[in-house]
Amino acid sequence: MPSFSVSPKLFFARLLSSAVLIWITSLSPVSAHEVLPSIADMTQEGDSLTFDVRLNLESFIAGIDQTEVIDTNAAPQAETYDALRALNAADLKARFAEFWPQMASKVMVLADGVVVIAENPTLSVDPIGDTEVVRASNLSFTAVLPAGAQSVQVGWAPEFGVLVLRQMGVDAPYDGYLEAGAMSDPIALAGGDQASGWQTFVRYIPIGLDHIVPKGLDHILFVLGLFFLSARMRPLLTQVSLFTLAHTITLALAALGYVVVPGSFVEPLIAASIVYVAVENIFMKNLSPWRPFVVFGFGLLHGLGFASVLAEFGLPKSAFVPALIGFNIGVEIGQLAVIAVMFLCVWQVLRVDRGSNEAFQGKVLYVVLGVAAAALIWLNPSVTSTAIENPTWLFAAPLLAIFLLCFGSIQLRDQVDSYRKIVAVPASVAIAFVGAYWFIERVFL
Repeated sequence: MPSFSVSPKLFFARLLSSAVLIWITSLSPVSAHEVLPSIADMTQEGDSLTFDVRLNLESFIAGIDQTEVIDTNAAPQAETYDALRALNAADLKARFAEFWPQMASKVMVLADGVVVIAENPTLSVDPIGDTEVVRASNLSFTAVLPAGAQSVQVGWAPEFGVLVLRQMGVDAPYDGYLEAGAMSDPIALAGGDQASGWQTFVRYIPIGLDHIVPKGLDHILFVLGLFFLSARMRPLLTQVSLFTLAHTITLALAALGYVVVPGSFVEPLIAASIVYVAVENIFMKNLSPWRPFVVFGFGLLHGLGFASVLAEFGLPKSAFVPALIGFNIGVEIGQLAVIAVMFLCVWQVLRVDRGSNEAFQGKVLYVVLGVAAAALIWLNPSVTSTAIENPTWLFAAPLLAIFLLCFGSIQLRDQVDSYRKIVAVPASVAIAFVGAYWFIERVFL
């Protein structure tokens, strides 16, 4: 057990740094009103196409731009969304009738390059249920094809978010994951555009990556919790390898249907796993005998969390294994990217903490990095925000806090274990705080 006898100067530095990180990271959105992809089944019936779309209709009517938020609570229209979420089916259908002309104008269907109009909408709405979770609605509409049409392209406005498009009723059907605002490739109405195993594998890598960076904030915090135990390679590789093995197992089992665990059970436990690894970082300097087993167990939980993501839009039956492997590789790339970025952030302070005589260079570096992070927060460039589907400050603010802590660690480098006391422990306190809040929110709120 490490000693906690520290100087008043160091104590207040740690207290202030912990408070700063807690304040910043507690601003991260929670997942109660998560923005989900819409799923559309496209079927040709005679001279028209029928689209059956399962979607979060309230977010559309409220005008939430799904490229800017991952949670409706973080949207400027959150109050409007909540009011719509509380409407019964009849009242929501009435609001939709007013909204449909606007929506129809943003649904794009091209038949052999010719624009066709979305029309004849019918709507089925799930019961109100728990207003703190997403309610799905089923929207059907048609589009009349010109005579002799051979192919179609489908898409919709960027603010409507991701569209999973599935062709039905033909051999070798098209199955695509369309990013916000993207148009599909031309789809042969007679079928035959089914993606190969290799194409499916490649397509699902960015989907897995996207569900870590930027959307998987809880998984990001867990991986950072592993990192802040020790920045040395051996304990880090041990933990990450076990975590990867474990979540690969449950992801595969759940995706194949052998394991079914409700999200209401998994999500609070994922939050609890974040708290555990962060709190253990505060009291343990190195890898404990039991930590590898605990990390493996938590990896099993996180795999179930990833499986729930896949369940939102399903995996193509014809290329299930390539899609699953591609998704999992994307997840691993995201996790390694998080670790690599954080390692680069603390690399210089680690060198100083381990005896390198580079204190002045380190201070200058962290001042420059801190100014850059502060500028990103202040300017909040729209191009960057759009690219990462989140406000820029959501990532720049925690980085600014880390740079400040690294500067403080170099300033107090005469203290024994200054990196751990000034950087790793406060960061772990902040991670534990957010994990605890998410646990309470997911269980009680």
